[in-house]
Amino acid sequence: MTIALRKNTRVLILTAALLAVFLGALDALIIGAAMPTIIADLGGLELYSWVFSAYMLTRTISLPLFGKLADLYSSKKLFVFAVGAFILGSLLAGMVDSMPQLVCLRGLQGIGAGGNFALAYIVVSEVSSPEERGRMMGLISFVWGVSSVMGPIMGGFIVTYLTWPWVFYINLPVGGLAVFFILRYFQESRQKKSGVSVDYLGGLTLSTSILALLFAFLLLGEAHVWYSPGLIALFVLSASAGGLFWYAERRASEPILPLHFLLTPGFTLSNGAAFFSSFAIFSLLAFLPLFIQGTLGRTAAELGLVMVPLSLGWSAGALICGQLVNRLGEKLSAVLGAILMFVSIALTLTFNADTDLFYFSVVVCPIGIGMGFVSVSTLLKVQNSLHESDLGVATSSQQFARTLGGTIGIGFSGALVSHYLDKSINSLLNSPLRSEIPPNMASQLAKNLQEFLRPEIIESLSSTALTAIRTSIGEGIKAVFWTALLVSFLSIIMCKLMPERKIVQ
Repeated sequence: MTIALRKNTRVLILTAALLAVFLGALDALIIGAAMPTIIADLGGLELYSWVFSAYMLTRTISLPLFGKLADLYSSKKLFVFAVGAFILGSLLAGMVDSMPQLVCLRGLQGIGAGGNFALAYIVVSEVSSPEERGRMMGLISFVWGVSSVMGPIMGGFIVTYLTWPWVFYINLPVGGLAVFFILRYFQESRQKKSGVSVDYLGGLTLSTSILALLFAFLLLGEAHVWYSPGLIALFVLSASAGGLFWYAERRASEPILPLHFLLTPGFTLSNGAAFFSSFAIFSLLAFLPLFIQGTLGRTAAELGLVMVPLSLGWSAGALICGQLVNRLGEKLSAVLGAILMFVSIALTLTFNADTDLFYFSVVVCPIGIGMGFVSVSTLLKVQNSLHESDLGVATSSQQFARTLGGTIGIGFSGALVSHYLDKSINSLLNSPLRSEIPPNMASQLAKNLQEFLRPEIIESLSSTALTAIRTSIGEGIKAVFWTALLVSFLSIIMCKLMPERKIVQ
């Protein structure tokens, strides 16, 4: 049950939640623009990707844990703890003098960010009636989208006019303001369970299973083979820990994930739809830039401009869905969004080396709009499928499904692209065109396709070789488009099978 709050108080609580989401979303992207400068200052190029991976891994793990804890303990205290962990990680990250230190502190930031995302949605849901939640969720998703556009721009500005530690220090005043609003104005509105015990074994086994699975897909995306002893070991560890988690949950008095939730269609199907739609869109977000630069031959500046419609479309879709979902219903909203994604992704199959950037933007924008509809409507459906006392688990489960789908999608698509490009590049290097590619460049391309994006490499190639390599990149990324199309169709099926609106009081 929500409690009556003055309008100004609700606005300030909502502001605190939006600031928390803004922090996490901005931080995930702002650091990308600063990383070349950070590497130049600290060294440790071999740890470059782990600055991003450590943040993503700990954020994913902490999402379901904070969601469950919010059903047992004070949401206010947990929110302050999460934002506090994020602020502390940001403060210390700006003071590091080595890359290993930065990687560890990015992990701490990820824990705080996972709590921020989970609790922001939970707190807003607690102070909103079920009828108002759609509009509020749409607004939060809109802030997420705006942050995704602002992140790279702010990162570039800070590195140019300030120093790189300020990409972390900027979080301190924003986070402090969020903590102040929550401490000052937020009041607990849900009755929490008393005399409960924390499911430590469930938390440990779930974290181990998720960590091993995500780590495996991260390595899969970077590898040039589909299997290796290390990958197999990680998948086995994930499956084993998952089995132990299932065993622990059946015996826990207050499980992290009550297994009977999986028998609730609104819970399972909505999270499934969120998983597959996130798989599709994050695969595209990861590899459309490579298509733009590698196949279309466009600059990084043009890349940034033509990807903006996808992010803004996501924000606009979420905002529009939030306004319409009470009239359309969660199921119809989700189906419409999933179909829009499917049709728009199908149009990406028409992309080729001659695709105009305006046409590119027109195609990708509806993909974002569709994702905005799916993300908001499936979240509301999950929330409304469980009792109010399980709001934390419901909310964080949908965010977790989205994060998991996106991570697995990027890893799987990365392995797919590597496989197709390896074949294409090796075929090219064994063809008569090899004579038009300098020997040292041939070995670089075989090991790391990113070398091809360097201007000096492009300028040294003949037009024939350049066209052949760009065609190879385009064909490799077409495999991602087909994969995204398939999983977006699975998302339509999940949305179509969702039950009609049924709010549990």
